[in-house]
Amino acid sequence: MAFIMPRRKKWLKVDWESASDIKKRIKDIVKTSDFNWINTSYIFCMRSKNSSSRAYARIWGLSKVWQMALEVKPSYIIEVLSEKFDKLSKTEQNKILIHELAHIPKNFSGSLLPHIRRRGKRNFEDRVRILIKKFNK
Repeated sequence: MAFIMPRRKKWLKVDWESASDIKKRIKDIVKTSDFNWINTSYIFCMRSKNSSSRAYARIWGLSKVWQMALEVKPSYIIEVLSEKFDKLSKTEQNKILIHELAHIPKNFSGSLLPHIRRRGKRNFEDRVRILIKKFNK
């Protein structure tokens, strides 16, 4: 009896494009919510296709070493994964965008806040719920 190797899943190349519609919504969320530490000039928005990630969106920070090497200010990229994000209602999309913005620390340093609870600090998900509630008012 011969053993037949299962076929590998063919990986598609991930494609990215600028997402000006998401950038506009980020500006609106920052303006109408409690995100006064966020400078939207340094938030970039991208839409990806063919990603195998389980996420709907993700945020990427530019670390200090990259800022120094490239001589640029702290910046962030919000990536929405087209196949999942675009199917959601506007309300659900806004919740996800608020969640991603909540990862940006108040010092806007290029680093990211984790999901984990730190001693004496509010739970990340509680913070996101509060920000969503403020946005929906």
